[in-house]
Amino acid sequence: MKTIDELLAEGVSGKRVFVRADLNVPLDGTTITDDGRIRAVVPTVKALADAGARVVVASHLGRPKGAPDPAFSLAPAAARLGELLGAEVAFATDTVGESATATVAGLADGQVAVIENLRFNAGETSKDDAERGAFADQLAALADVYVGDGFGAVHRKHASVFDLPARLPHAAGYLIATEVGVLKKLTEDVQRPYAVVLGGSKVSDKLGVIDHLLEKADRILVGGGMVFTFLKAQGHEVGTSLLQEDQIPVVQEYLARATERGVEFVLPVDVLVSAEFPDMKTKAPAHPETVAGDAIPAGRMGLDIGPETRKLYASKLADAATIFWNGPMGVFEHPDYAEGTRAVAQALVDSPAFTVVGGGDSAAAVRILGFDEQAFGHISTGGGASLEYLEGKTLPGLAALED
Repeated sequence: MKTIDELLAEGVSGKRVFVRADLNVPLDGTTITDDGRIRAVVPTVKALADAGARVVVASHLGRPKGAPDPAFSLAPAAARLGELLGAEVAFATDTVGESATATVAGLADGQVAVIENLRFNAGETSKDDAERGAFADQLAALADVYVGDGFGAVHRKHASVFDLPARLPHAAGYLIATEVGVLKKLTEDVQRPYAVVLGGSKVSDKLGVIDHLLEKADRILVGGGMVFTFLKAQGHEVGTSLLQEDQIPVVQEYLARATERGVEFVLPVDVLVSAEFPDMKTKAPAHPETVAGDAIPAGRMGLDIGPETRKLYASKLADAATIFWNGPMGVFEHPDYAEGTRAVAQALVDSPAFTVVGGGDSAAAVRILGFDEQAFGHISTGGGASLEYLEGKTLPGLAALED
């Protein structure tokens, strides 16, 4: 895999360099609520611009249906990228049409443009190779060189991620190089004890990574909505908590395998429960109750790990040499259910271990709860991509960058 430093050494001045970034940031209307993914691509874009390249940045945002949708425009992201670069960034109002062609043609050496949301074109995500390839051909006409730096999308077989690199000389950007280096530390040369914290809503989203980590990790701590399927699999009642009944047999198998392999599975000893889901608009006080993890009453739903579990999880992380965390411990966006996630984040901050926050909601929680990002070993920009890498899957966007 060619690095961007090798590309820069060859010279990019005057060349049109297509940077597949991940600008898929959360928006409140047109206001960006977390710009972490934009900041992550700045080193690559700045290095190319400083070397005299004509930089064309492209990304998806959200899930539009293959047609323009103003709610998913990249215009706010383009404006924020310009602020971070301290330079004007041109914006094309389409992907491969007249605006994109004219905008790219108008770039001078060292200038940057962002083209509109790639998913406004159905060819980007098409499962038909020919349709996807045709869109990749159109994108290739905008550039001389390709740099992959959108780690959050490398697990997708999309035109700009998989097909376009085959049509242009290509290299990996700084972000992808960093992400892959970190993930290798979690899979190939792991310092032990290796502790994994998994949360989030659905256990089905994490089955593959649990399966793989049973061969790698020393202990696995579980929280979030997915934990209630584990508790149910152990024979406990979970009230009206989030539950995936169809996954219980798989979870029971994993728990048995963990016992056989000596992998410690740690589940909550207490949880915060309520009769109803909290009001996420007003954030009105929810007045949760604390109950034992194996005694959730009928008519109550679990919404966060409890105070004793916070202490337990912190103690289970204290002696780890490597920690990977993916998924919040509760409904952290509401102040009454944020303390479980805060406790896990604080445990990582306090630990001398190599700590990795696995993207997605975990990365958002770190920022929303006010933690210093520099206090963690690494905060990934790609939750789904990180998980699939840890599952041992081949990621199309990384395979496409191999020579």
